[in-house]
Amino acid sequence: MAARADAELVLGGTAARFDRTGARLFGRERESDAIDRGLRDPDGPRLVLVRGERGIGRSAFTRAAAERLRAEGIAVLRVDCVPGDGERPLLLALRLVMALEEHRSTAARPGTARRAAAQALSATRRGDRASLAEVLAGSLAQPTPATVVVEDAQHADAESLALLGEVDFRPSQPGVRLLVTAVQHTGPDSTEPSPGSGRALEQLARSRGAHTIVLPRLGAEDVTAAVAQRLRAAPDAGLARRAHRLSQGIPGALDALLLGWAGQDAIRMVDRQAFLALGAPVPVLPDGDRFVEALRALGEPCWTVAAALSILWPLGRSAEELAAASTELSAEAVRDGIRTLVDEGVVDELPGQTGDAPRGWTFRVPLMEDAVRERLGPLERGRLSAAAVEALWAGGAPEDPPVRQDQRTAPVAVILAEADAETYLPDRIADAGVLVDRDRAVAELTAAARALYPDHERRGMVRWHLRAVRLIEEPIARDLAILRCGQAAFGCGDYRTARAVAERIVCDPAEGLDPLTLYDAATLLVASAGVERDWPALDRMGTAPWWDGLRLPAMAAVSGRVQALWQLEKWQEALTLLSRTEPVWQSTPDSRALLELFRNVAEFVLGRPERLTRALALPEVPGMSRDKVFARTIAQFDLLLGTGDLPGATALLSARELSAELLPESSRFLLHHLRGQWDEALALARRLMVNGGVLTAVPTHHLLPARTAAILLARGRITSADRLVSSVRGRAHGPLELFLDHAEAEVLRTLGELGRAEETLRRGLRAAQERGSVYGTDELWASLAEVHAEAGHTGRAAACLERLDLLAEQMNSGRTRLLYLLTSAGVRPDSAAAGRHLPEAVELARSRSQPFETAVALLAAVRANAGPATLLREAYDLFGETGAALWRFRTRSAMREAGIAVPGRGQATAENEHLLGILLAEGLTNRQIAHVLRLSEDAVANRVSRLFARTGMRSRTEVVTAVLTGGPLTADDR
Repeated sequence: MAARADAELVLGGTAARFDRTGARLFGRERESDAIDRGLRDPDGPRLVLVRGERGIGRSAFTRAAAERLRAEGIAVLRVDCVPGDGERPLLLALRLVMALEEHRSTAARPGTARRAAAQALSATRRGDRASLAEVLAGSLAQPTPATVVVEDAQHADAESLALLGEVDFRPSQPGVRLLVTAVQHTGPDSTEPSPGSGRALEQLARSRGAHTIVLPRLGAEDVTAAVAQRLRAAPDAGLARRAHRLSQGIPGALDALLLGWAGQDAIRMVDRQAFLALGAPVPVLPDGDRFVEALRALGEPCWTVAAALSILWPLGRSAEELAAASTELSAEAVRDGIRTLVDEGVVDELPGQTGDAPRGWTFRVPLMEDAVRERLGPLERGRLSAAAVEALWAGGAPEDPPVRQDQRTAPVAVILAEADAETYLPDRIADAGVLVDRDRAVAELTAAARALYPDHERRGMVRWHLRAVRLIEEPIARDLAILRCGQAAFGCGDYRTARAVAERIVCDPAEGLDPLTLYDAATLLVASAGVERDWPALDRMGTAPWWDGLRLPAMAAVSGRVQALWQLEKWQEALTLLSRTEPVWQSTPDSRALLELFRNVAEFVLGRPERLTRALALPEVPGMSRDKVFARTIAQFDLLLGTGDLPGATALLSARELSAELLPESSRFLLHHLRGQWDEALALARRLMVNGGVLTAVPTHHLLPARTAAILLARGRITSADRLVSSVRGRAHGPLELFLDHAEAEVLRTLGELGRAEETLRRGLRAAQERGSVYGTDELWASLAEVHAEAGHTGRAAACLERLDLLAEQMNSGRTRLLYLLTSAGVRPDSAAAGRHLPEAVELARSRSQPFETAVALLAAVRANAGPATLLREAYDLFGETGAALWRFRTRSAMREAGIAVPGRGQATAENEHLLGILLAEGLTNRQIAHVLRLSEDAVANRVSRLFARTGMRSRTEVVTAVLTGGPLTADDR
């Protein structure tokens, strides 16, 4: 099958590319309309100032306006001002005259133009302001239709700006139009203009006939649109939200942020959507960045003050005093530095009560806070952080005794509401390290990390645990802290850290460490290796010699070995080991609860569900820690969802008093899938693919990618489904891949490749038989029966049905029973059994409350004449709820055959064309599309031709582009 690199849907995703080409201005529609109206209107302003803060996009805005003018035949001249121009009096005025006269030299009076240029040059050399003013006014008053763009006028000399302020720019006066751009900081501070060019620009803005346009920051929606344009993909909500917060809607900062993340490979693309990798740090702006250069240009003490504020600003007014105390600067120097930083747009004042002094300061561009802080050395960072910690501790926690004023070593401080109070103090304690009280630091870091668990956004929990470990000197206490760190890392998806931590304890435990801690470490080690799919390592851990060489108690060694066998789905070996070592693992409540769950699941997988069924009905084991109760519940919940038992899974959540919002993303995916909420399920699947969390614990190991592939297949995205399955295939000695085998076979069946589908299904059944596994084989037997029936092998199909019937009785599973009923009717649609089985199938499907499953049963019942044709309308609506476009197409065909009107003819036509476009975008040939849609090749060719004719598209490439960009396949929108 053909594949498209820009439509990949694979584990880990693909790297994002930052694209500046074809940039469109977002959030500037009103300002663009205003400048176009003014410049086109003969009576419009002759001087337009475009103002805005650094990075707001003044140049891009004026460049776009200039291009529109050029397109209308108006000459546009450009004069750039650069740093240092302000030291050369009258330079801008001279440049304006020279540019205008050079432009006029090609007109009818070149001699006059040369004389004006010479006069301007002579006046500038003499410093003759009056003469140059006369020449400048004359050049600007010439009727030649032209617009001069003056870029970055904040660098211009004040004398030239003053001369321009004396020119009469009223619309009634003929002459050249000026389009001037200049920095104007527009934050919450209301500072007076700086001396020199800043004040001259303010006067120019107030001159006769001048009009000012101030470019605002972009709103959240415009930032999202800009990110989508730069990455050529729709950003995930988390990426868009973080991009808006860190850039504050300043386009220059947004570009720097995206470029930095792309350079870190932190933005990943999955299924034409962009996601920010978990824990992606804020990129540090390089030295050549405009914001960094602007701060560097201010020199000292501004840089030192900014560095101090990057650590201390969340403490409000206290930051000023703490900065002076922590640096070699005087209090006056710090105040002056802050004042300059505010004036130059690096930081903003936080207004206090009416008329009061500001509450503190924040960085205007949050990226700059990180850029400055990350340039600090460890000693500077530690010293400033220690000052912050001591100031906050001086204030006292609610449980601390009051501290007398004469005992305090630092000013009392509180954290501003604008800062992240949950992470600020632990971050500063972590940076301060040994510079503050060790015991209190360890206690507070540990408490903060526990409060943040599971920290899915990786805001600092693991870092705080690691810093606490460095401060602990006693070996046993350190190992306990290391284990807490590993468990926290596992909880937030940092499996590499979790495994390294667990291996450190298991291979070299401190003397006297208690057995339960070592048991937990062994469990963490095996679980981390499983998530990382390190099957060779797990294979070694499944043997006695690997554990015999370690200084571990028997409980930890036995538990670790059992769990390794479990991860590898060596169920019978695990049961034998459990039986032989039962007195060992029954010795503690934790190991007993975990390994009893393993035993129950192992027996279930091998076809003995009784013990697991009884256990699910029992209340939770008393005395277990909250996190272990939660982990055990999730394992049971996922298993129920794996069997398609939505009512049972919902009942379990209710019994354990858990809401769906508290579930891991992988569990929520399975829940959304069964509920028919496929858009939500796909959104979760894409994020999990980027973050590597797509594989869950066995025996539901590959359920998430398999069900994702099923959604894609039902929506016509056949190549994407096939690619996804291939991307998560593992090695032969890893866990079984029954769910992937079924998903791959369904793709092949859809394309009409029955021989390859049969081979895939038989391969999965052989692998299951070798390990004695029963769980998950019901889907394989059902598909194999249908493959045989389609190929005309009725005897083989009947044999598969018998196996499926036995499985339904053996496992007592509603899903297996439903599969048997539907498959039986599909294999023998004209038999009396179909008439009996399909009504039961419809009733059973309705009781299971799964929209897609119910719709399939309804469609099957009508096709076998085991239900009224009116059921097709219900199936049609249910397929529409899930977005199963391919099944909805097939249902439309069945409705037409049954003489039932398809609602919304226009909508049906649009859906047909969109599905055809998807199949073309997936790279399918006409023959493959014919198999998918169950049409003839000629019919498919005709549909493609009609699609081209109606939309005006001329090739498959254009159709693919429209589908990949999410555009409608209509001529009006092209």
